[in-house]
Amino acid sequence: MTTTAEPLAHRVFPMLPLPRVVSPDEWRTERLRLLAREKELTRARDVLNEERRALPAVLVRKDYAFETATGPARLIDLFEGRRQLIVYHFMFHRETGEGCSGCSHLADNVPHLAHLNARDTTLVFVSRAPLAEIEPFKRRMGWLVPWHSSWGSDFNYDFHVTLDESVAPLEYNYRTGPALEASGLPPHFAGELHGVSVFLRDGDRVLHTYSTYARGPEPMLATYAWLDITPFGRGEGWDGMPNLGIPLRHHDRYDA
Repeated sequence: MTTTAEPLAHRVFPMLPLPRVVSPDEWRTERLRLLAREKELTRARDVLNEERRALPAVLVRKDYAFETATGPARLIDLFEGRRQLIVYHFMFHRETGEGCSGCSHLADNVPHLAHLNARDTTLVFVSRAPLAEIEPFKRRMGWLVPWHSSWGSDFNYDFHVTLDESVAPLEYNYRTGPALEASGLPPHFAGELHGVSVFLRDGDRVLHTYSTYARGPEPMLATYAWLDITPFGRGEGWDGMPNLGIPLRHHDRYDA
């Protein structure tokens, strides 16, 4: 006999505490107070973006090799003729043939590439795994972003998203191995990690202008931006949010 499962939201949400119920006048007063704070943070973000754009650049001297769907390529080829290149360092788990659920969540939030391309910018995913292992998962997820392999090159090690002390000194999010240990973070800083790197093309030269790791790519997560304006937020149990007990999954696994 086949049964229909109750929707997840119906099983969880009624048990969560509701906001205070107040008069329209009191709500408006509170909303105006928060609006002033929102405007303040928006202006601060604008300043931060300006400072990020003003960062100096580093000349990329290595001629990294990539495997792409159209054949071997160099870093400059990944620009596809445009001036700017954004690389999302995508964690790919070779043992399961799947991408990390968090990286997959970010991939689900990528905007239509036409908006980036029209502004002289190319976005790609890069993973340290053979392309033949990446492509079946990409097809399953239905993503259109170009996804390249850095397998066999130093690219991931040099940009600190593959950590192996036998290959390169340990560093993640601009902290060395000893600093990471001293911070009390869990000892998982090995293998594949995620990040975003930005490059600028100047003729035949490639310049590295920016990289961010850990929670740095979080502003790219539109799902969280939508959830953050709701009473229950992300439902992850921190900063006063309720814990819905729903871990991130691949988008085709929530009904499992």
